[in-house]
Amino acid sequence: MIVGVGFFIAVALTVITMSSRDTLPASGVERLSITLTSPFQFVASRIIGFTESVWQTYFSCVLAVEENQVLRRQLLSARYTANRCKELELENARLKKFVNFQSSVPAAYVAAQVIARDPSPWFKSIMIDKGEKDGLVKGLPVLVSEGIVGQIIKVSGSFSRVLLITDRNSSVDALIQETRVRGMVKGNNQDTCSFVYTLRKDEVRPGQVIISSGLDQVFPKGLRIGAVLDVQKNHSQLFQDITIKTAVDFDRLEEVLIYKNAD
Repeated sequence: MIVGVGFFIAVALTVITMSSRDTLPASGVERLSITLTSPFQFVASRIIGFTESVWQTYFSCVLAVEENQVLRRQLLSARYTANRCKELELENARLKKFVNFQSSVPAAYVAAQVIARDPSPWFKSIMIDKGEKDGLVKGLPVLVSEGIVGQIIKVSGSFSRVLLITDRNSSVDALIQETRVRGMVKGNNQDTCSFVYTLRKDEVRPGQVIISSGLDQVFPKGLRIGAVLDVQKNHSQLFQDITIKTAVDFDRLEEVLIYKNAD
């Protein structure tokens, strides 16, 4: 097959060379040769053109695939960098609020990160990455700039467990900031808490801010706990049924401050 193609190409070149000589008239043999080789020349040129096109397309596809892989890696790297920058920006904003909060209160604080949450639906607690080596002891209050988080109930060398104010075993002596009406904030293992032991005669309205009273000797006075969400008065009961929305969003809790009295 290759020999045949080579023969026709050689004949074609010979004919073209002879035909290009204007001084020599075309003989019958030359005309016959042109007639016989022209179809093969046409087919050969088409095959060569098609082959070149295929090879060009193939190499273009290979280069496009390689370039696409490079661009994908660059895009992933850019997305990671952008996400990291966003996380650092959010963390910086949270830490700035902590710094401003610490500057406004004359006390010593230890900053900690939340490293785990209690998966049980019967308990509301978190684990933080600070413990005895950082000067923490059982009973210390845990805060964020928005308000009260809870208090430490267990301490080890490098970790501590914090009972959240939404836990049913938690209680904070509190009062309504505007009217100074007293009560106790109790957790109910939900996203909200109850403001209990408030007499039916006391005026309580939705939206009023509830703060710590400081009388429980755990939480400093004046720290924000939440706001009144709903008030129910039953004439057969001595106390009101009051639901409050906590100031802290516990689902988004990442960093906390542990309050230590300044000596």
